[in-house]
This record gives sequence, C-alpha cells and structure tokens, in this order.
Amino acid sequence: MQIESISELTCPHCGHTSREEMPDDACMFFYECKGCHEVLRPKPGDCCVFCSYGTVACPPIQSGEGCCS
Repeated sequence: MQIESISELTCPHCGHTSREEMPDDACMFFYECKGCHEVLRPKPGDCCVFCSYGTVACPPIQSGEGCCS
C-alpha cells in the first residue's frame, strides 16, 4: 500500500488551501491557517487536522494503524 505524505488542507473559516507534508508517525492536533491565522483543531471523532480538513487522511489512518493519539 502506498502511503501519501502530502495533503491539501482547506480552512473552514476562510477557504484558504495549503499543500502540507504530513508527519509519518504522529498526528497534528493544531494547524495555523496561512490565510486567516485561525488555529484549526480536529473535528470531534477525528485524530488530526489532516483527517478533518485535508484531502488525504494522515499516514497512521492510511496504513490502518488507527489514531496515533
């Protein structure tokens, strides 16, 4: 299985998108939008901002390991 390491995050506040490299072995709980500077946090039930706002789920979820928190 090929794990994707790049995801495009879309800010729910301003709509700004940014291509970001995801950490291989950790979840990202906070991300500051480069457009409006709001701090994004995961939606309830998601392990990280990539799973909530990205085009690709984080590597631990992609690989079937589950949430890394």
